[in-house]
Amino acid sequence: MKLLAAIALGGAIGALGRHFVAAGMVAMLGHGFPWGTLAVNVFGSFTMGALVEITALAWSPSHELRALITVGVLGAFTTFSTFSLDTVLLYERGETVLAVLYIMLSFTLSVGALFAGMRLLRLVLI
Repeated sequence: MKLLAAIALGGAIGALGRHFVAAGMVAMLGHGFPWGTLAVNVFGSFTMGALVEITALAWSPSHELRALITVGVLGAFTTFSTFSLDTVLLYERGETVLAVLYIMLSFTLSVGALFAGMRLLRLVLI
């Protein structure tokens, strides 16, 4: 039961974080491109990479805390379903070039951010 409560709490935190980041990006850059989803996916990937390294090298959180962060916070903060919807919406609006650009940026920046998070924590901890 503690595990489920930890995941639920993390999910609430992640969902609120995603909402505020997306709203902030719309306020700064407008509605023409899904910058908010891109931002949370890149930041979430970086954070996941950093978390993988810190838990491998220097920190052993409880099962509940690990689930709170990874499944709860990061699972709700970053979301592939939102990425998929944003891509389809761009495509259906006739913005095929933007849709392809969004796919390429999301993939390369998010995977790159995961590697960057891992690398940064290796540099800090080793």
